[in-house]
Amino acid sequence: MVTPEQIEGFLGRLAAEGASYNEVEPGLWAVHPGGELDLTVVIHHSPPVVVIRVKVMTLPEKKKQSDGLCRRLLELNATDLLHGSYGIQGEEVVLTEALELSHLDFEEFLASYESITLALASHLRELATFKEAR
Repeated sequence: MVTPEQIEGFLGRLAAEGASYNEVEPGLWAVHPGGELDLTVVIHHSPPVVVIRVKVMTLPEKKKQSDGLCRRLLELNATDLLHGSYGIQGEEVVLTEALELSHLDFEEFLASYESITLALASHLRELATFKEAR
């Protein structure tokens, strides 16, 4: 089973590629991908899984925009996301993926991390239109 120390090693390898990270508390890290993505990816070592999670946006207040956004998130889950999925927690849209610690290696961790950041880079502009719609 992958330990928190090994996850920290994975994050160190991400940092070598331009990301930065800090440990918020034992087993919980905030990762900043850098580049144009101004967001925080949260990594949580929570046996038997490690959870990768990003807060994407706040739900629109208007029901029509909120309904349209929810439909679009479900469509993206079905067509664009290989592993993770969009969801709603409270009033926030989140993108989450869980990976089993029992056989996790860096390549699988990296593929999941890159999948999430690529999905956000591809989807954020479109998703923002739901919030801006009048």
